Amino acid sequence: MKIKVKLYATFSRYHPGTLAGTPFEVDLPAGSTLRDLINHLEIPESEVKVCFVNARIQELDVGLNEGDEVGIFPPVGGG
Repeated sequence: MKIKVKLYATFSRYHPGTLAGTPFEVDLPAGSTLRDLINHLEIPESEVKVCFVNARIQELDVGLNEGDEVGIFPPVGGG
C-alpha cells in the first residue's frame, strides 16, 4: 500500500533529497502500522515526538491504510 509521508525539521535527513515538509510516497505491506513506517524510514523511535495520520495525532501502533497522509515531527526547540 502507498502512504504519503512528510518529514519535518531535522527528520528530512532520513529521506535525502527531500526538503522538510515535502511529501513523498512510501510503499508498505498491507497491515503496517505507524511504527512500521518509522522503522522502515530508519528513524529512531526515541526521536519521534508527534505523528499525524490524516491530520490527526496518532499513537505509533495505529494501523495505516492505502492513501493515508502521515506527518512525523521531532521535538522542536526554540524560544
